[in-house]
Amino acid sequence: MRTKEGNKEQDILEAAIKIFAESGYHNAKIHKIAELAGVATGSVYVYYENKEMILLTIFAKLWDKLFLELKEIAESKDIDAVEKFDMMIDLLFDTFIQDPALAIVFVNEQNYLLQKSPEKFTLYYEKFLDLGEAIVNEGISNGVFNTKIDVKMIRSFIFGGMRLLLHQWANNPDSVSLHHIRQNVKYFCKKGLLN
Repeated sequence: MRTKEGNKEQDILEAAIKIFAESGYHNAKIHKIAELAGVATGSVYVYYENKEMILLTIFAKLWDKLFLELKEIAESKDIDAVEKFDMMIDLLFDTFIQDPALAIVFVNEQNYLLQKSPEKFTLYYEKFLDLGEAIVNEGISNGVFNTKIDVKMIRSFIFGGMRLLLHQWANNPDSVSLHHIRQNVKYFCKKGLLN
């Protein structure tokens, strides 16, 4: 096995994303993750108790990053609600365009964690969704978005729909580009939201 300089923990996470994307979480083996990361199998256990902790860490880092970036957008006084909504959609799609393996892990494994370990699942996932809801509420308050919208329903609809579209793309990436999906999501959502 080759030795590798750098951040072993990050190398393990990046390798796990690739292995989870290729094999699925349930079929993934720790020794394969270690091999791809260029570390000894025992090194994986220095950082992570088990495979589930690796998966939880991947999602914690994902939603923490997305939350912090969306928080900056949501708190900006120089951007209106429509632009914030656009930027929120862009933030999600840009994240997955840059890392298609992460998109596959997201669509295939997040529901597993939500059902199996809701108490362990990252707090930032809910906080991210709350910020998205706040952006829609801001648009409603400013008269830009339709006042008849049930914001809780829109929250589930938009993020559920995006997850399904990402799932379809992840299973057949040559059928349609994420850029095309992004533009259609924006068009569809805004036409339904705008007053």
